[in-house]
Amino acid sequence: MALPPLVLSRLPAGALALLRPIRSSAVEPTTFDLDALAGRLSELHGDSALTLAFALILQAQERDEPAAYIGGLDASFYPPDVAEGGVDLDALVVVRAAEATQRARAADELLRSGAFALVVLDLVDLHIDAKRRRVPPALLSRLHALAQKHQSALVFLTQGDESDDVPSSLGPLVSLRAVASRSLVGESRTRYDVGVAVVKDKRHAPGWTHTERCRAPLGLS
Repeated sequence: MALPPLVLSRLPAGALALLRPIRSSAVEPTTFDLDALAGRLSELHGDSALTLAFALILQAQERDEPAAYIGGLDASFYPPDVAEGGVDLDALVVVRAAEATQRARAADELLRSGAFALVVLDLVDLHIDAKRRRVPPALLSRLHALAQKHQSALVFLTQGDESDDVPSSLGPLVSLRAVASRSLVGESRTRYDVGVAVVKDKRHAPGWTHTERCRAPLGLS
């Protein structure tokens, strides 16, 4: 049985390696999965945000639910790693746009259809340009309403220099904000813990965590 991807390299930077889970654990009240994120705007912040986003995409596909990834023109995930981990690239809708507003408008169109269980909106490549990464409040409000109406999960991926306890730059409509990170297990460089620490959760008290034990792909182990 193929194991899903948890850390993926980006192009062209290629700073991260694909990892695959071999166990997972969650602290109550919930688990970081599609059920926990349905009907809300969520933000994954940190250098392992892409990892967990594709774990969610794989989960959606395993449920036969459409999923979409919206990213930039120049930076992206690494398709061979994604495919090796079990994600069906033919079934994944991929949209590319230069600025955050354009990407958010694409998310609006996808969510409005009511067909998508998950839309991932990647803003990581814009983290050094505050103007281009800004999503207008009115557009965020529409996205929030559409996610609630169709019980879809809209997950923003962000990165930056701000500390983990700073409120989301996306505004108060973000219902859940989690900081994604990874750490090496042992000295073999083949095992990692990849997880999230939830710093904001409007449905539950913040402070809960979710962790995946992972292994590197054959080419990087």
